[in-house]
Amino acid sequence: MPDQLCLSLWLRDFDRDTMLRRLEELLRIFPFSSLRPGVAALRIYAIEFTEPALFEQMFAGEVDADTLMEMAEGYQAPDCAYLVEGWWELWRYEGGWQLLPAPVVLTCFGPQFENEVGDHLRLELGPEEYFLPASGLPQGARKAHSNLQSIVRLAREIENRLPVKRLSLWSESGEDFAERLEELADEAG
Repeated sequence: MPDQLCLSLWLRDFDRDTMLRRLEELLRIFPFSSLRPGVAALRIYAIEFTEPALFEQMFAGEVDADTLMEMAEGYQAPDCAYLVEGWWELWRYEGGWQLLPAPVVLTCFGPQFENEVGDHLRLELGPEEYFLPASGLPQGARKAHSNLQSIVRLAREIENRLPVKRLSLWSESGEDFAERLEELADEAG
């Protein structure tokens, strides 16, 4: 399975009392897909992800942020993590380039939830291959650049609307994604 590209956020004023408000703000900012219902599931875990989910709700149709937050508030605790699974649109090659729904997971980590990175909010934006130039495909570099621009626009919008202290774009492999892009640019140039 390919590595996921993640955007991690550390916020000022993040604690048990503000964490779900920050998740709600992120849900209202995020550009969920219009081609497929944007939110597919809400999962809530306590202590760590090895524990079974405390709550799990799948959605067949559209669901709004208010409904998601009502469900989450019933489980508000500093040792919980809240995962919203959904879709957003990225350029993908399937016999030709198309804007298609791609999976995304938005996670809010309670301050006492076991989290190896220590971030408050995390966006798993899809397989990193969607954001790297596709060699051998026409317009592969252009479409990867467009997908990366989607992340840049999203990060700017988040920084404008949330009290972001720090953010980081990284790959599950542990590599710094920005460094990897620079290496690819050097190889191509």
